Amino acid sequence: MPSHEQIRDRIAQLRDEINYHNYRYYILDDPEISDSEYDRLLRELQDLEQQYPELITPDSPTQRVGATPLESFAEVKHRIPMLSLGNAFSDEEVLDFDRRARERLGVDVIEYAVEPKLDGLAISLRYEEGVLVQAGTRGDGTTGEDVTLNVRTIETIPLRLVGHDYPTVLEVRGEIIMDRAGFEKLNQSRREQGEKEFVNPRNAAAGSLRQLDPRITASRPLSFFSYGIGEVTEARLPDRHSAIIKKLQSWGLRINPESRVVKGVQGCLEYYRWIQDKRAALAYEIDGVVYKVDKIAQQEQLGFVARAPRWAIAHKFPAQEEMTEIEAIDVQVGRTGALTPVARLKPVFVGGVTVSNATLHNQDEINRLDVRVGDTVIVRRAGDVIPQIVSVVKSRRKGRPRKFKIPAHCPVCGSATERLEGDAKTFCTGGLFCEAQRKEMIKHFASRRAMDIEGLGDKLVEQLVDNKLVNDPADLYALTEAQLCGLERMAEKSAQNILAALDKSKDTSLARFIYALGIHNVGETTAQTLAQHFGSLDALMAADEESLQAVPDIGPIVARSIVTFFAQPHNREVIEKLLAAGLHWPDVEVKSAHELPLKGKTFVLTGTLTRMTRNEAKAALQALGAKVSGSVSKKTDYVVVGENPGSKAAKAEQLGVEVLTESMLAQLLGKSA
Repeated sequence: MPSHEQIRDRIAQLRDEINYHNYRYYILDDPEISDSEYDRLLRELQDLEQQYPELITPDSPTQRVGATPLESFAEVKHRIPMLSLGNAFSDEEVLDFDRRARERLGVDVIEYAVEPKLDGLAISLRYEEGVLVQAGTRGDGTTGEDVTLNVRTIETIPLRLVGHDYPTVLEVRGEIIMDRAGFEKLNQSRREQGEKEFVNPRNAAAGSLRQLDPRITASRPLSFFSYGIGEVTEARLPDRHSAIIKKLQSWGLRINPESRVVKGVQGCLEYYRWIQDKRAALAYEIDGVVYKVDKIAQQEQLGFVARAPRWAIAHKFPAQEEMTEIEAIDVQVGRTGALTPVARLKPVFVGGVTVSNATLHNQDEINRLDVRVGDTVIVRRAGDVIPQIVSVVKSRRKGRPRKFKIPAHCPVCGSATERLEGDAKTFCTGGLFCEAQRKEMIKHFASRRAMDIEGLGDKLVEQLVDNKLVNDPADLYALTEAQLCGLERMAEKSAQNILAALDKSKDTSLARFIYALGIHNVGETTAQTLAQHFGSLDALMAADEESLQAVPDIGPIVARSIVTFFAQPHNREVIEKLLAAGLHWPDVEVKSAHELPLKGKTFVLTGTLTRMTRNEAKAALQALGAKVSGSVSKKTDYVVVGENPGSKAAKAEQLGVEVLTESMLAQLLGKSA
């Protein structure tokens, strides 16, 4: 039985994971996990909070709908919140939902409006006097993003309602989707242009709607289905949800032709099986069915819980599964050096597509599944998108195949691999040399906070690598004007500017150089700490794990990363080439503890500083031993507030963190220097 503290820690961990995946899904349109895995995390959190209601907090993901809106769009405040629906994953959960509703209403049978659960992006359309005046995404349910200009480009959304009996204000809610044919055509075009393909129609729809240029949205095959209403004024609407939806259709709004009204929970389940059989023939993706109590009076009587209405539920389809065999296990090296094992499968048709590969994630997952080459496995398209191996059918295992282990050396460059304590992933340590990491390494090396090579952007780096002009960061300093002028969109003046920026970057600092090396787990602050402690690159490269752990805030994991990085001959060769190319920095005076008066203090900078730049203030604080963080927490000692500060100033006040003006910072630096 876990302790109360363990339960609290698990709830905190789940909230962090769910918030992160909400950010990936709603803000970046680039989810990392399947819908089924997300549902599992959310269900576990809901169950724990139900058992321990005293641990529920207002900011828990169960108490809100989604994520914060993009800063690049204006905000839309939803006068009536756009709530999400609770999920059911089995007939038993649907039966329980119906039973609870009947008991609250005191009736024997409920009539339900039923419809396919569309897999797209929720949207709110506001009509005033019959004219579309605003469109907003769900956002966090209370505040969304104003995407009016983009929505106006979708042909299935009327700019003016038809008829004359519509309300003065009508807020229509529905789903923007991309059908299968349009999705395939869009991805085909992106393949031909060498662009990244969309993962699925839902992400294609979301990405298309969140374009800052409406012309891009207009070029995408988006469509819309309405499924409900929000704010309505000066109107007498029908007393049933199904009749309201029909009314929307009469005003020129598209509704789903598969919608029905059924009697009782058995009618719901029959509809679920009918639409599931029809699913593959539909022109668009669905991931379940939505049941809504049809009578509006009964909806009002049932009311809401914090996150969802009590009168509606989504019955999700199960992930589709098939059996196949593992023909091989390969290891791919990602752009960040992470090694990912991939199962090569005997091709199998699952969920409407042929699957021949499935990620095995990491060594822990391989061990958990006990998966081996030659095994028969059950493959699932989790969330109907991402293939994953669910389990091994061990009764079909032939002989005694060897267990698979991620190699001790990178399959691309031969450098040693490492897996640090607490990290699920295994990484290649040949960061300065490994071909798989080459582009990302050079982009990081040239970035503003590293070597700050102005003009050396992502596209230029990709060209340099693709044309085999640059194989490691040191090759940048051997580039010629003729080589640069031979690249796309690179004129003589531009080439000269790049060469000048490269030459300027040679005059740097030890901290910047350490950070630019891209050592795993060594960020900007750690690089500054290492530079102050060791004073020279030679001393740092010669340090062992024990001496590294003597540095403030350097633990065993970071120490091991540093030692392993410098132990790779390839990395040392590149460093020697960089020094031979003329990279240099002023000597760093190693200061004793009493010469670092701000040691152990954490500062956060916000707003515009007038006496110095934020980077200059940061460097001055770090030189006195302080940490400079990007976010405010209870561990923050001071928040320095310049002109037009952001939300960090408000958070500092909320947490009781001491706030310094720019003049107070200058006094502090002067006294401490």
